[in-house]
Amino acid sequence: MGIFITFGFAAKLELMNSFFHFQGFTPWVFLVDFGLIFGLMLVGKLIRVKIKIVQRLFIPPSLIAGLLGLAMGPNGLGWLPFSNNLSSYAAVLIALVFSTLPFSAQKSSVKEVVTRVGPMWVFAQIGMLLQWGIMGLIGLYIFKSIWPELNSAFGAMLSTGFYGGHGTAAAIGTAYENLPGGLKWDDAMTLGMTTATVGVVVAIIGGLFIIKWGTRSKQTEYITDFNELPNELRTGLIPKGKRCATGEITTSSISIEHLTLHFAVVFVVAFLGYAMSVAVKNWCCDLEPPYNGLELPVFSCAFIVGLLVKKLFDAAKFSDYVNCETIQREGSFFTDLLVTCGVASIKLSVLSSYWFQLLLLIIVGVIVVFAITFYFGRKLSPNHWFERSIFAWGWWTGTMAMGIALERIVDPEMKSKTMDDYALGYLPIAPVEIILITLVPIAFSAGWGGWLMWACILLSALLLMIAWRMKWWKK
Repeated sequence: MGIFITFGFAAKLELMNSFFHFQGFTPWVFLVDFGLIFGLMLVGKLIRVKIKIVQRLFIPPSLIAGLLGLAMGPNGLGWLPFSNNLSSYAAVLIALVFSTLPFSAQKSSVKEVVTRVGPMWVFAQIGMLLQWGIMGLIGLYIFKSIWPELNSAFGAMLSTGFYGGHGTAAAIGTAYENLPGGLKWDDAMTLGMTTATVGVVVAIIGGLFIIKWGTRSKQTEYITDFNELPNELRTGLIPKGKRCATGEITTSSISIEHLTLHFAVVFVVAFLGYAMSVAVKNWCCDLEPPYNGLELPVFSCAFIVGLLVKKLFDAAKFSDYVNCETIQREGSFFTDLLVTCGVASIKLSVLSSYWFQLLLLIIVGVIVVFAITFYFGRKLSPNHWFERSIFAWGWWTGTMAMGIALERIVDPEMKSKTMDDYALGYLPIAPVEIILITLVPIAFSAGWGGWLMWACILLSALLLMIAWRMKWWKK
């Protein structure tokens, strides 16, 4: 009987899929996509309320919704008629999340910001360099000595997927496919996509176990052990008598609705951030390689524009009408959507013929990334070391969406300012990352990939010396 019900349900979903089939992108495609997304979020919320194991693991409904979308969407069973724009939605939502941060953050002195952002910059930079350097050298000197038939860049495929994600895997895979003659390596795309997909699973499952350990050992600052949490935090439903307001209404609806004004501020900032990113990209097109590929991330540009707009609002005395709590709630709204869209848009790949070597590479990679993340996270965090480290774990194994999802579990109200610091700290990291991604296929195919990986190690050592000199390193 259950089999017939399952097949009947699948048939109805397939019928809905064909019913909502559109040619090209239209506003109705947007409506269908987000109607399904919000529907999955409601299902995810119901699961969080009713299923105890989900409560014990602190799994957010947005993450449940994303996993359901991945399983039943076009990248899974194909039952839900999502368009192919889910990954684009995630990129836009990241920009919107970071557009809210300057308006929802409390005022801080310049000295405080430098003290916070400096360690975060070093932490994030060496996290990237050490993952690439160590795994690249392991693949080059250990894996290739055991299996000589492996490509010299096999070890770098771990960082391609873990740190870089599916986008970097596609970029490096395409670069290898376009190399001439015997330098071409068609398996790079498959390997990169596989490690990127496994990385997302490692980020989620591993992150939840790490958070569970963190709460039990009192390493977290904003949540405690699950057994000590009140019922409303476990289920997410706040009873009457404990509910609070979402912010003061600062405008009369006869002129403009309060929420309309605040959404307008956020969307304009995100738009200007996108314009800045495009302007920098166009300007760099005339430069010599590899600088002609420089492109600032839209979310970082949006954060910078937000800081400038906030200063302008302060000077014009308009900041009194931009409510901090309202903007913060909008940021949480965009974050929920981001997590769902980011997880549902994962493109699953098939394992290649060297599954054993790949499995071994992933096991070694998880150990290396774990050691880098939580050792340097503790040493380079003046405070909130666990919150910063768990964000980095999700980011360096899966995607930034995974980092944000894990961060939301341990820091629901974003009091640690981890994402604020990351947005500023990532600016000097972005060009280094772009240059590294550009050079990896060229260097390994030319035979000097080892030199590039050693350069990553050396640069990491120099950054640690700077951290020691600046007293960012905790003894």
